[in-house]
Amino acid sequence: MLTALALAGCGAAAPAPVENAALAPVPQGHPQVVEPLAGAAAPATATEAAAQDPVGDPTAQAPSLDEIKHELQLELIAVRANSANYIDPLRYVTRWERTDQGVDANMPVGAPILAPSRIKVLAVEPNWYAGQPLVYWELLEGPDAGKVQYVAEEITAIAPPGSILDQGQAIARYAAAGTGIEFGWSTISGVTLARATTGYEEGVITPAGRSIRAWLNALGANAGPDF
Repeated sequence: MLTALALAGCGAAAPAPVENAALAPVPQGHPQVVEPLAGAAAPATATEAAAQDPVGDPTAQAPSLDEIKHELQLELIAVRANSANYIDPLRYVTRWERTDQGVDANMPVGAPILAPSRIKVLAVEPNWYAGQPLVYWELLEGPDAGKVQYVAEEITAIAPPGSILDQGQAIARYAAAGTGIEFGWSTISGVTLARATTGYEEGVITPAGRSIRAWLNALGANAGPDF
């Protein structure tokens, strides 16, 4: 992801919708969402995933924050919250890790990060942390329609900016090498919600991080408590 944010860090048949049970309120930021449908393909095999670029280019130049903000604003869609349901976007997680800006986790190589509802991919930043990318998307349906989420670090096969994905389609896949993934709330300015609200120091649990873990748990992710 961004140089300014570099301190961050560290498959399947169509999933059935999950009721929006008491999703935790998101710390003040800039959120929104739309409607559920199709599903993602089964996780790629290790051989297939290895054929894709694992983590990005450590020498890649990170765009400026102004460029990112402009990119995000160009892609944002004005949507209204509705009663659509979300699904667990991280249903293939094998190990949950710490809560910080978001929540960290590990998955099998090639496993997909699923669109929790219909979404629009807003931007991809190639060098967010340790040469690894980050992708932002806007929720187009549900109670959180209009809010922005992200997944970063050990990801590959990322859907390009401007893509509209149906619920259950793959936003990205877990790469063969890297530092695990981080999943969280962002803002339309290209700054994670944690940094935009309470600030962040490496490894510190933030309200934004607690919020996304609670959001995932409400969808049946079994992400456990904060740690």
